[in-house]
Formats: sequence, structure tokens, C-alpha cells
Amino acid sequence: MSDENLFSDEFLKKLEILYIISRKIASGQMRAERRTKKIGSGIEFADHRNYVPGDDFRNLDWMIYARTRKLLLRLFEEEEDLYIYLLVDCSESMSLEGPSGLTKFQYAKMLAAALAYIGLSNLDRVAVVPFNAKLTGRLPPSRGRGQIHKIFKFLGPLESGGQTDIKEAFRTFVTQNKRRGIATVISDFYDPQGFQEGLNFLRYQKFEPIVMQVYDEAELNPALRGDLQLVDCETGAIRDVTVTAALLERYREAFFEYCDELEEFCVKRRLLYFRAPVQEPFDELVLRVFRAGGFLK
Repeated sequence: MSDENLFSDEFLKKLEILYIISRKIASGQMRAERRTKKIGSGIEFADHRNYVPGDDFRNLDWMIYARTRKLLLRLFEEEEDLYIYLLVDCSESMSLEGPSGLTKFQYAKMLAAALAYIGLSNLDRVAVVPFNAKLTGRLPPSRGRGQIHKIFKFLGPLESGGQTDIKEAFRTFVTQNKRRGIATVISDFYDPQGFQEGLNFLRYQKFEPIVMQVYDEAELNPALRGDLQLVDCETGAIRDVTVTAALLERYREAFFEYCDELEEFCVKRRLLYFRAPVQEPFDELVLRVFRAGGFLK
């Protein structure tokens, strides 16, 4: 499939249907509003603090003063827009194309567009941030369903290439984005340095990571046999191997061990985690995200 055909009218219709379904799921789950809260000038009472000279007398709690003779200031919660950051892996390993004719990178772009549409429709602030060993661009936060075409225009021409360095890319991300929110990472997580430090950067800086591990089932059954020279598509590292049925079985075991390690990391830290094979229709995966509580109010 060419990138020009990713975001067709049919694709947009699917997004509209997903949004309708998402509202039904959210209503059925009776979820609370996801707007973030801060102490400000809202109307919902939050707490008291001691009065200091210069504070507004109108916020003094005179009922407490009448009982205790203490000047306490009433604090209120103020709603802030929820920020959603879509961190899309655009490294070379994402360019793998299997029999489906869809690359992992194209699938990742479709996922990002679908989640962006839901966020925009919920009047959240949505930003798209592609990365490999660094941040390779940025679509600043936008709001409103009509902005989805800006998302399409940004995602469409993006190309995959370069090495993966999740730690360095996310270190840069947290220094450039001071507004905290949901950070959805869409990646195959093929980083020789590992994923732990990068995801922890997001956690420690008060972002809420959602982890979506994209892979192609064709990766698990490569049509390889005999004496071969394998070249890493990102680093260029070369390794001579003799591919046998037993070696392929060990390779598949190692792949699922890595997936389990990533999932266990997320579960222990209460992060939403999803395995995302490109063979699964993107809209079905998005529904799994909704049912797990991601992206819904």
C-alpha cells in the first residue's frame, strides 16, 4: 500500500465510526472526566491553606474563622486541557513489509491518526512526535476534530530511516515538552540499548505512557535456510549464521521473551501495554485500547 492511500475517505469513515463506538464504551464504563486538575480559580473546592498578606480576601473561609479565629484561604480545582503526545517510531526497522503489503511504519501511522482523531474529537490537545535516535520533527498540539487533516498531512510524507535510540529521543522529548499528559509510544522497540530508561524518562517526568508494540507476524517466520550473512538494517552490523529449524525456533522464543519482558515492565508500573501485529485491523486494535481505558473520558 502506498502512503498516499493510507488516509482515504474510507479510512476517515472508519475513524468516525470508532469515535461513535468510543463514546458508547465510555458511557458504559461510567468513566470520570480525564481533564487534568490544578489548583486555581475554578469552582470545585480542593483544600485550605493559611492566609498570607496579599491574598484575595474574597477567598477567605469566614465560617472557619468564626469557629477557630484562623484565617484560612479556600483553594479550588481548575480544569486544564489534556495533552496527548503520539510518539511514532520512524527508524529503519519499521520499514519492514510483509506479505500483507503494509509496512510496520504505515501501520503505526494509521494507529497514530486513529488515536489522534479520538483525542481531537474529545477536544484534547494532540501532538505528533516522530523519532528514531532523535526527534525527527514535531506537529504542535492542536485541538478540534477539523484538525485531523493537518495530522494526515503531517503523517503522510513521513519516511522511516536511521537507528533507534529510545533513551536519547525521549530525553529530548521531556526537555522540550513541559505540559504533561498521555505519551503514546508506537514502536517495534528494536533498540539495542533497551527500552527501560526511555520509558522511565517519561514516567519520572509525570507523563502517562501508553505502550503499543508494533510487529509483523512475518518476522516470526522468515523464509531463511542455510549459511547466510545477516546485516542489521539500522546499524549495518554483519553476522554469519547457519539458519536451521532449531535456530529459527530459538529465535521465535527470544522474540516472545522480549515481548513478555516489555509487557511485564509495563504491568508492574501500571502502564497500558498492547501488542500490535500489523495483521490485526487497526480499528480492532483501537477498540482494544478503548476497552482497556485508554483515550476515553
